[in-house]
Parts: sequence; C-alpha cells; structure tokens
Amino acid sequence: MQARAAKPGGRMPALYLSHGAPPLADDPLWPGQLAAWAADLPRPTAILVISAHWEEAPLALGATRTVPLVHDFWGFPEHYYRVRYAAPGAPDLAARVRGMLRGAGTPVQDMPDRGLDHGAYVPLVEMYPGAGIPVLQMSLPTLDPQRLLETGRRLAPLRDEGVLIVGSGFFTHNLAALRHEGSGPPGWSAEFDAWGREALEAQDVDALLDFGNKSPAARLAHPRTEHFAPLFVTLGAAEGELGSGRSVIDGFWMGLAKRSVQFG
Repeated sequence: MQARAAKPGGRMPALYLSHGAPPLADDPLWPGQLAAWAADLPRPTAILVISAHWEEAPLALGATRTVPLVHDFWGFPEHYYRVRYAAPGAPDLAARVRGMLRGAGTPVQDMPDRGLDHGAYVPLVEMYPGAGIPVLQMSLPTLDPQRLLETGRRLAPLRDEGVLIVGSGFFTHNLAALRHEGSGPPGWSAEFDAWGREALEAQDVDALLDFGNKSPAARLAHPRTEHFAPLFVTLGAAEGELGSGRSVIDGFWMGLAKRSVQFG
C-alpha cells in the first residue's frame, strides 16, 4: 500500500511519535503499525524531524545532503550498526526553516555533517523504507515546553507546503525501569500514559505544558524530559487543529508507553 498523494492546497498532518530503540525493527507489531500509519498519510514533499536525541543550542539544522547516520547507541548487536537510510538532504527546506526562525529572532546554526540519529531514522525506515523523501533534522535548543511550543507555531506554515513535521520521542521514557515484554507496564508508566491521553483528548495544552507538576509520576515517567519535549513542537505546529488529534499507536514496549499521535 502506498501513501496517498497530498491534495493541492491541503495541509500535511503534524505528528508526535514514540520512536523506540533500534530493536523496534524486530518487534512483531510495531513496524507494521508505523508502515500502516505512513500509508494512510498524504505523501510529504519533505520531512522535518525533531528528535529527542539531539539537544543543541542555538537551534541547529543537520545534514542538508546525504551523510552517514549517527548510530547514537551502545551495546547492541552489530547488525543494528549496519543500518543505512540514505534519504536525500533537504537544503530548500533548511533555507525555509532558517528564514522563518531567524525572522522571528531565533538564532539558527548549520551543522551539515551531522547525520540523522536513531530518533529520526529508526521510525522512518519503517514508515518510508525507500528513503526517497528529503529529510531535515532540527535540534532541540531547549527543553522548555513553552519555547518549543512557540517554535512549532512558527514552523506551522510548512504544513501547507507539503512538509511533514514529526516530533520524535517516547511517551514515557525511563531506561532504568525497563521491563521484559509480557510482564505488563509499571504503574507509573500506565498512569502517565492515561493522563497524557486524557489531556490530549481534552486539548488541555496548559496541563501538558506543566506536565512536571500536573501529571502523575512525572519524575518516573521522564527522569529527563527530552523524550516528551518534541511533543510541544508538534502541538505548536498543530495549533488550531488540536481537536483533530488522535492516537494512532498506543500500548507499551518493555513497560514504556509508545503512544503516538496525529493532528490534522
């Protein structure tokens, strides 16, 4: 099944996805869920990814040409380090993002030799395995939810230009508390996931912005907040359409919530 073509003048959705670790490729369910999701989307002209695995300030734009991937993980079997994803660079999109953000007073730096990290390529290998769509990765310049929301708002017009904006994190992320498959999620992960689902359904952006204080077990669900942070870029890019939000993927992987949502 192929992705449907975007309608002329139509808007691309904005996504937040839980990207998993490199072994996602071997999961019996998750790769098919990502592939089916992509097949149901209009085909993007380019993809802009904001990954939990790249924190860089000032805000940085990665490779605008095809460069080697960043295998930013340790201790995995060798075959995970042999994965390739030679997506075209997106220099035109980089120029557009640079202009939009600098015009709003946000400093932007270029890091052309910085390849896609696993927060970008692990899901994209499953969603767009042909690697035929230009991909640009943008760093998280801060973990402050309000500032990331504002960045997403500035990037929102890209959706009218065929760009798929993807915030890539993990809905709960505590690697010190991973569980074997089949043992069920820990209570803190299930509670945070349920709270987040309800907040998204209620379009309660204020609660989400203050998730460290408003959510149950926030410190266990996110000892550091970098995996929740990309959600705020997505929410900013989707402002005005939050009522269209829906969870496309849910459930748990090794105890972590893999909730992934689409707006528009």
